[in-house]
Parts: sequence; structure tokens; C-alpha cells
Amino acid sequence: MDKPRQVALAIADALLAGEFSHVALMKNTTWVLGKKWPWIPSLCQKIEQYAGPHFYHYSRHEIAALILDDHGYYDAWRGKDKPQIKQYCLQPAIRPEKPAWLQDLALPDFSNQADLAKHLNLTVSELAWFADQWRPDAQTSPQLGHYHYRWLEKASGGWRLLEIPKSRLRNIQRKILQQILNRLPPHAAAQAFQQGRSSISHAALHTGQRVVVRLDLKDFFTSIPGSRLHALFAKLGYPDKVAGTLARLCSNRTPTSIVRDKAGGPLTSVSSSHLLRSPHLPQGAPTSPALANLCAYRLDIRLQTLAESIQACYSRYADDLTFSGDEAFEQSLTRFIPQVAAIVLEEGFVLNYKKTRIMRAATRQQVTGIVVNRHCNIKRSDYDTLKATLTNCLRSNPASQNRAGHADFRTHLAGKLAYMRMINPARTAKLQTLFNQINWSDSTTMV
Repeated sequence: MDKPRQVALAIADALLAGEFSHVALMKNTTWVLGKKWPWIPSLCQKIEQYAGPHFYHYSRHEIAALILDDHGYYDAWRGKDKPQIKQYCLQPAIRPEKPAWLQDLALPDFSNQADLAKHLNLTVSELAWFADQWRPDAQTSPQLGHYHYRWLEKASGGWRLLEIPKSRLRNIQRKILQQILNRLPPHAAAQAFQQGRSSISHAALHTGQRVVVRLDLKDFFTSIPGSRLHALFAKLGYPDKVAGTLARLCSNRTPTSIVRDKAGGPLTSVSSSHLLRSPHLPQGAPTSPALANLCAYRLDIRLQTLAESIQACYSRYADDLTFSGDEAFEQSLTRFIPQVAAIVLEEGFVLNYKKTRIMRAATRQQVTGIVVNRHCNIKRSDYDTLKATLTNCLRSNPASQNRAGHADFRTHLAGKLAYMRMINPARTAKLQTLFNQINWSDSTTMV
């Protein structure tokens, strides 16, 4: 462990174990370091403002991450006189009893790592193996790692890394998902990755509005660090070591050799490469969607409150933030978007300004690919393209239209029809009639 982080963790332990007040924070920090550094008061004020009355619901790793991000603390390590630990805090962190809402969730209880291993049908050594993705050999030898990697080109440009856990780790993550994460309700504004909500329910919230604003979070999954997962599991009442193990089971650090495949050119930015190399939420793990929603809970609360203050509607579909409202909302946009950006930054995310869209009623308003000007509708271009494909399939061999080489072209087109039917059943009926008239027995894929 590097020295700055070790000192930050020691400070965090002292803060969590002592009485919480601004004076106590400064006293405990000075006690650990042996003297009163000039940056201590501003750091303690920052921690007090960040945590508020719920200070003890934060883990030592989340408090340490806040300390490491402090400019005064960072500058102290650049000078000759560097912070040193003079006293260690040996007292356990003071935490309140489980609140009623947490007891009602009836989450499985793990007193130690042995309990967790038994619950996952693993030995303690096997649990340690799957939870230790930071081994040097796993970074140099893909065979010893727990993930497969695949680069996918984005439709909007750039590349996305899919990190797919190998079968045994994937089964472990599914148990964590089913037995812990699925019992935790995300914020009502979150429309993705849960039963009963979809891109259509997300779009339906913004139909018939004077103006629709769509913002995008950059590197949504990889922006969620392992320390944030640790803090989440700690908030659920799990001991620190158990919370850390659960966080490591659900996070990954991409080997440098994989990142280098796309780094250094226009494919990935320097910041994206850094996030991949650090412990992060992998896009491709079964636990990642639920964890992403839970880690964005505070973000959703703050953005919902901001939207309601000007009578606007807010919802989030994964990394897609959507706001809509009337004339009053439209007039406030010059102030509103910077406020959203500030909240997003404070919650550990970053806006991708290139994807910001302000869509007024006179133009086509589109949310997650669905037109929402009056009601949820299909894009005309998508409708016309599918209609032309089905018409050509009816007139000639369907295989002649399978230019992308789909293994099951009929299922591929049926899936598109089903999606359009959910958006606008009446408009899709004509396309369904064309589909039913096609002779699919003559649909051998052409090479």
C-alpha cells in the first residue's frame, strides 16, 4: 500500500472511532499525525460537509478516498516535511445499530469471511482466490485472471470494453445479485436494469413536454471505484473485511496489456485508461447493473430534488440523464445545466458534454431512441428501413437481405418487430402482416 493512502486510512479510522464534530475531527486528525498541519481544518470542514449527519454510514475507504482527493493533503506530500503516522487508532469504528429499513430488507448476515465463504459454497481459500483480482500474476497472465475482455465499437464513435467474468466468478456474482442486491430498491428515477421498467417507461415520462434535455454520464460503470462498492456493502451493515471482500468480488482492475490495445490513440482517452487500470465496476458482470443503480442513489436524489424545484421531470436510464418541463424549465436552462454538472461532479461522475441535447417541441424529441413529442413513437427512419427489408424479403429470398450475416435472420427481424410493437402496436401491425407473409423456408444465409 502506498504511504499517502496508508496515512489517509489511519486518519479515517480515527475519525470513525471518535466523536463526530468539527472540533473532534481536527483533534483526532492532529492526534494521529502528531501535530496540527495547516490543511487539517479545511479538510475536516470538507469531510463534515460531505458526510453530514450520516457520517458513520461511510466506510474507512470512502473517507480515505475523500482525504486523498483533498488539495491540501496532496500538496503536503510534495514538500520535504511529509505527514507521518504518530499514533494508530486501535478502537473500532463507532457505528449505530441497524436502522429499521435495513432490518426490513432481511439481508443474509455474515459475521466474518468464513460465513461469507460458506454462504457462497466456497472454502475460505477459494473465496480469497476469487476476491484477489490484484495479484501481479493475474495482471501479466490472462489465463490466471478472472475475466475475458472484448472491445466493442460504439455506434457514436469510440470503443467500449466488455469485461466478462469467467464461469465460476460469474456464478458467485449471480448469488450476490440474487441474495443481496436484488433486495435493495434503487431510486424511483432509475429506469434501467430492473423488472417492470425499461427504455419505454423511461421515455414515457417525458412525452408531450415543451423542452426535453438529455445529458450523458461519461464512463458510467468504470467511474464507480472499488472503494465506493466497499462503502456500499459497509452501509448494509457488513463488517469491514466482509464488505471489502464483497467489493473485490464485484470489481476488477483491467490488465495494462488489455488497456494498451486501445490506449494512446483516438480509441480511449487517458482518463478512461486510468479508470480501467484502477479497481472499478466492470461492464459485463451480472452484479454491475444493480450496483451502478445503487451507487447512483445519491445522484438520483439530488437531481430529482433539483428538477422538482423548477417543476421539471427527471429520470435516468443507465448513463442517460433526461429532464423535461414547461416554459419555466426552458427559461432556466442556462442555470440548470451547470447546476446538474456540479452535482454530477460532486457525486463522482462526469458529464460527456458532446452528447448534451436540448430538444424543443418544434423539433424531434428523442429519448433512448424513442420519439416523445406527443406520445411514445417509432423513429420514421427505423420504421421505413424495417418496412423496406420485410418487403424485399417477401419479394425475393430473405437471405438476400441478411447483409450483416445474422445466424438466425428471422429471429433478428422478429426481435425488432417485438420492440416496435411495445412502442406503437397500431403502427407495427402492418409490418407484422408483411413478416407473416414471408416464406422463411427459403432463408438460408447467403455468403
